[in-house]
Amino acid sequence: MGRLFVVNLEGKVYSCKHCKINLALVDDILSKSFQSRHGKAYLFSKVVNVSVGEKEDRLMITGLHTVADIFCIGCGSIVGWKYEFAHEKSQKYKEGKSVLERFKVSGPDGSHYWVSHETHVGGSDADDV
Repeated sequence: MGRLFVVNLEGKVYSCKHCKINLALVDDILSKSFQSRHGKAYLFSKVVNVSVGEKEDRLMITGLHTVADIFCIGCGSIVGWKYEFAHEKSQKYKEGKSVLERFKVSGPDGSHYWVSHETHVGGSDADDV
């Protein structure tokens, strides 16, 4: 395995809740209205310190998308997914953007998002962007 290069962000950051590595800046949030299997998720224009998994088609609330899971490079945890291709014209704005699941990251103030037992969403996607 090669040398691990980590990008350190300055400002208010979201970090991996397991290893605390920086993942994204608050200023790069595009939407807080996304949902995942674990509850809230945020759409970001840019994320760092992640590796991208295999592309796969997933049927989500807003239609069919080609996505890839994204993994923290510090500990290997899945922290969200990246939109590679949107099959619906109205969803093209998501292409190249990434979603971080709030359950899997620490907020800028070090807070964690806890999932209630009632939370269960069939697919992962935005409710109403």
